Amino acid sequence: MNRRQTIPKELRYTIDQFKRDFPDDDACLEQIKEQRFPGGVAVCMKCEGPRKHYRVKGRTAYACATCGTHIYPLAGTIFEKSTTPLHLWFHAMYLMGSTRCGISAKQVQRETGVTYKTAWRMFKQIRSLLSEPDMQLEGSTIEIDETYVGGVRKFNSGRKLRADAKKLMPVLGMAERGGRVRAFATPDVKITTVMPLVREFVLPKSTLYTDERNIYDGVQQVPGMGYVHKRIQHNAKVYVAGDIHTNTIEGFWSLVKRGLGGVYHSVSQKYLQSYLDEYSFRYNRRASGNLIFPAMLARVSEKVSLKPSSPAEKSHSV
Repeated sequence: MNRRQTIPKELRYTIDQFKRDFPDDDACLEQIKEQRFPGGVAVCMKCEGPRKHYRVKGRTAYACATCGTHIYPLAGTIFEKSTTPLHLWFHAMYLMGSTRCGISAKQVQRETGVTYKTAWRMFKQIRSLLSEPDMQLEGSTIEIDETYVGGVRKFNSGRKLRADAKKLMPVLGMAERGGRVRAFATPDVKITTVMPLVREFVLPKSTLYTDERNIYDGVQQVPGMGYVHKRIQHNAKVYVAGDIHTNTIEGFWSLVKRGLGGVYHSVSQKYLQSYLDEYSFRYNRRASGNLIFPAMLARVSEKVSLKPSSPAEKSHSV
């Protein structure tokens, strides 16, 4: 058995490094401040120009060096108005980013000491950072496949039956070979649902690989796209024919289903997309080693809300 560390040194981020970087709430707040206002320089609403800001003791605020007007780095972020210590938020994000198949809110409850309700809310908020709605697949070879998650098929195999409609939730996936993946929780997997998604997220003149389902019949006729379509005949028990296969997207489905079934056990239709976003985010950064947590942390500032939560904060947030 190979017991050596397989992750390159430059891609490692261990728990010891995490504890050293974020030992307390002050260190976590400083990180968010640096992400949003590098060097503490931010536009002061009163001075109407960039000014250096300094930490206000005992508060999550930084004061303008010239006039004393406060800015709040947590305003508009998922941490705003939370009474949970920042270092526990960061710890939950570290745990979430350090696993391939996910970690349950119950496990976070055990490790951090927060209530289950708090742990579940934290995970919900963190997952909201991981969606990438505008990400377009840029590869020239794209695999497309559909699957169903949740429940159990009546005969444990095959396509969805009428009796399974309330148990199973349809999902559509697209994967670049050697690249990124997009996954969508859809109301159904009909042609009218699938084709608009293909047109929106797959570049023109790409080569598309699918199975033999008839929902993909019109993919070459999508106006103005010029797709090349190749199919693998799964019904004939053919899974690879030269370069024709859908093994990439099916490998992603395997990760999703093992995670949902083994870690979360069940997921509702309401939150399914957020779970798919979580798995897609990690999968798309699988070459980053243990640096998923820093990538998640960077999303905090990238997804700052543009709407301040109160009039009092409106003049202090950027």
